[in-house]
Amino acid sequence: MKNKVIYPGSFDPPTNGHLDVIDRALTVFDKVIICIIVNPSKKTLFSADERKNMFNKIYSGDDRIEITSYSGLLVDFATEKRVNTVLRGLRAVSDFEYEFQMALMNMKLKPAVKTVYLMPSPEYTYLSSSLIKEVYSLGGDVRSFIPEVVEKYLHRKLAKKRKR
Repeated sequence: MKNKVIYPGSFDPPTNGHLDVIDRALTVFDKVIICIIVNPSKKTLFSADERKNMFNKIYSGDDRIEITSYSGLLVDFATEKRVNTVLRGLRAVSDFEYEFQMALMNMKLKPAVKTVYLMPSPEYTYLSSSLIKEVYSLGGDVRSFIPEVVEKYLHRKLAKKRKR
């Protein structure tokens, strides 16, 4: 059995910080399952299918990557996939408290599921999908922070709203 990890998130949209964490994970794990979590209480710019399509274009042909979406408890998804390791990225100390709570809850719900953390490269520690959307909508150049395919999706969604 391959050494697999689930990398869950909203990825709205994927950033180079997310890709950096995935690339780092591939040095430790044989397979990364990117799980786009669908949370009905969270308003997203892109649909789950759009986010999956972005990742599919980014990782086209890489059989070490699986891209899927899920609505429900992450531990249930992990059980369905028969994977006991969850990957989370930590950008700053401010991420730690939330991630710590989530890991403890997941451990309580399903003790076999463990969480591991990877930090992105220093040049991505301040990046977030929310920041990318805000900067782009205000006319900023975000091309160095996101893959080209993501910029195309942002342009289609936000071109009319974008301030120049």
